[in-house]
Formats: sequence, structure tokens, C-alpha cells
Amino acid sequence: MNIKKDDTVLVISGKDKGKKGKVLKANPKANTVVVEGVNVQTKHAKQTRNSAAEIKHQEGPIHVSNVMFWDKNAKAPTRIGHVIQDGQKKRVSKKSGQVID
Repeated sequence: MNIKKDDTVLVISGKDKGKKGKVLKANPKANTVVVEGVNVQTKHAKQTRNSAAEIKHQEGPIHVSNVMFWDKNAKAPTRIGHVIQDGQKKRVSKKSGQVID
């Protein structure tokens, strides 16, 4: 999985197509990511002795194939490649050719 936490991604399919956001959580085992402001779900919390009843809105996971890495230099979505530099594997933007991290 090429997308990691704190990456900026663009949603390319689904009900939130066209939205950009930061990856809050990545789950490589399930191939899902949680993106800020995307796939917002409503959760109802019951009243307890300590807190009042409320309706919470939180982001749900979406499949990693529905998002694309947002290249800040090219200002466009791009695919990610890999290059070995100084004995370390690094991610590279296919559009701009620059090392991501």
C-alpha cells in the first residue's frame, strides 16, 4: 500500500469524488484509509451518567483504490513509484519525479 498517514489524497470515486483531505489513519491489512472530511458517518451515542446523548459525525474507512496521492509540486493527483537511494527504498511521484519522503 503506497498511501501513508499524513499524506494528502484526492478521492477519485464514490460519493465524495473530488474531495481532498489528509489521511488520518491507514490500515494496510484491510487496504483502507480514513481521510479527513470524507465518508462522514453518523453515530448515535446513548446518554450515560457522565455524558448527555449526542449525535457524532466521524469519518469512516474507504478503500485505498478509491484515493490517489496529491502531489503538491505538480498540483495534481499522481501515482507513486519506488526508487532505492542510499540503500533505502523511497517513494517517488510519477508526475513530478520528486522524492516524497
